[in-house]
Amino acid sequence: MSPDSRTANAPVGRRSFPPEVAVHLVKIACERPDEVGRSLSHWDCAELARRLIADRVVGSISPQTVQRILAHHKLKPWRKHLWLSPKAPRDAEFVRRVEDICTLYTRELAAHEMVLCVDEKTSLQPRPRLSPTLPARPGRPVRVEHEYRRQGALNLFAAFDTRTGKVYAHTAERKRQAEFIEFLERLDREIPAEVTEVHLVMDNLRMHTGKQVQAWLAQHPRFKFHHPPVHCSWMNQVEQWFSILQRKRLAIVDFADKSALAARLHAFVDEWNEHAHPFQWTTKSVAKIMAKCEVPLAKAG
Repeated sequence: MSPDSRTANAPVGRRSFPPEVAVHLVKIACERPDEVGRSLSHWDCAELARRLIADRVVGSISPQTVQRILAHHKLKPWRKHLWLSPKAPRDAEFVRRVEDICTLYTRELAAHEMVLCVDEKTSLQPRPRLSPTLPARPGRPVRVEHEYRRQGALNLFAAFDTRTGKVYAHTAERKRQAEFIEFLERLDREIPAEVTEVHLVMDNLRMHTGKQVQAWLAQHPRFKFHHPPVHCSWMNQVEQWFSILQRKRLAIVDFADKSALAARLHAFVDEWNEHAHPFQWTTKSVAKIMAKCEVPLAKAG
């Protein structure tokens, strides 16, 4: 029996392949499946193994062997990374806006100042279940009925105090300038009068900048709006708090109706505020952000 025939008949897990197989595998893995006639969003090891066999590169090969070969070449074609070509250029105006937000986050505030990060978490559905949710038992997890009824949706308006971590919240069934102004009115009532400068960091949405809002601002001069550049919503610290809310309060959605959902959201905010804490934002964080700008910081002034 020849060496080649012994290799061909060996168990797949113990079989070695000539370098040509690895070359062909790497070539396929570095191509989009659609470009080679396969209707797949991405390659995985099983599909690559089938492709090698279909191309008659090998008689048989296991997905595990494919994975070992790809690992040797540091290839993982089943992974993806999202990126974005920003519509807004990294110019002097971009630098000015980024520097403005970063300064608000890091400079020492006067006693009459406050910095709040504002945004909305939209379309929150109560989703009452057909059967009650059952708590955990030894050896059994929390059990949630799959079927649910639709009961409309709520919008949560929230403001995160960057220095204390305190959250101000308001719920509404719609998301318009009128509801946003209701939230601003709530902030105006709850923030002490001795705080004469309230800096609000928020996206530059029409709801935040429309004529009704501008008229309200003209009558409440202590509120000052700051807008991060386009595609920089990650600079808004309330987004970090929203991720905590999603993980701790909204992972299981089984509220009786919208009023019950609103009540539990406000209860979560009250409980958070009992031990509120700010998020760390340092000058080192600022330096990393500014390094991504195409225009040097000195030219931003």
